[in-house]
Amino acid sequence: MAYLNPSAGAVREGKQAAASANAAAMTTTVAAGANPTKAEFDKVVTDLGVLRTAHNDLLAKLRAAGLLAP
Repeated sequence: MAYLNPSAGAVREGKQAAASANAAAMTTTVAAGANPTKAEFDKVVTDLGVLRTAHNDLLAKLRAAGLLAP
């Protein structure tokens, strides 16, 4: 679908962003007790890092495709 580029005053065609891999499956589980153990907490931190990497990869690809401002 074409859209108007206000800064250039011309119609531009949208382009598809590059594919981005799905984030890996979560490694965390529900804590067994009231407080998580260090091992359980470390798994949450690892999962958060994986999601952050996937999120930043997706944003970079959308910027490269011109769908987000640099």
